[in-house]
Amino acid sequence: MQSTSSRYLKPEQWAATVLRTASSWWHMLHLAGITLVMALSPSTYHRANRNATYRYIYTSTWQILPWFTLLSTLLSLVLIRIVLVTALSYGLSRYALEMMVRVLVLELIPLSAALFVALRAGLAFNSTLATQNAAAPDLAQLQRDLVPRAISSVFSVLSLATVSGVIVLLLAYVNVYGISPWGLPDYTRTVGRVFDPAVTLGFGLKTFMFGLAVAVIPTAAALEAARRKTGLSSPLQPGATRLLLVLVLIEAGALAVKYI
Repeated sequence: MQSTSSRYLKPEQWAATVLRTASSWWHMLHLAGITLVMALSPSTYHRANRNATYRYIYTSTWQILPWFTLLSTLLSLVLIRIVLVTALSYGLSRYALEMMVRVLVLELIPLSAALFVALRAGLAFNSTLATQNAAAPDLAQLQRDLVPRAISSVFSVLSLATVSGVIVLLLAYVNVYGISPWGLPDYTRTVGRVFDPAVTLGFGLKTFMFGLAVAVIPTAAALEAARRKTGLSSPLQPGATRLLLVLVLIEAGALAVKYI
């Protein structure tokens, strides 16, 4: 029977573990940089890559848009009612609309869209790159397989967040002002105050980073496992834990820049 002490790293193994972890993160960042450079290169967008991008966009956006929209609408409606009733009970009803916009539209919906895309498209990826070339896929292979996935992931996260955000804004108006048009001036003033240029730019940048993480991290994890010939022994899809960590770090960084 294996002793309990063997489950823990010995002091002489700490340095090797730190170096292996740093190398793994560097490999992921390097792959993200290559993806960005190739995505900005005009030579990437030949007919085959465009067709692959269209297929990925259809799979990762159009097929899941109705389900995500329905789910986010139901959950947002519940949260809107909770926030509105709580604000009314404390006499803070004038802050309820701004709170709903900031919490739901700017924070929760983009993060949930990224997680939804990761579960539907990103983490379901069958590590095609790793199985085709375990040592190191060439640039042509990355250009053919990874760049269309990255573009479709960014497009999918942005599309899901935008469509659901518009629906949430409509639901917030109906819950606060009813179906009367007389609340439009106050409503547009409040929403415009929230979506100033800096916040809108930050929202787009955060969504872009979410989409890039969803596309790159599972692929980088699969390539690294294939390169080291360690296999994917975990029941989780490759890179699932790291992807969740990176998404949380991006969200935390966005909140820190915005409110601190």
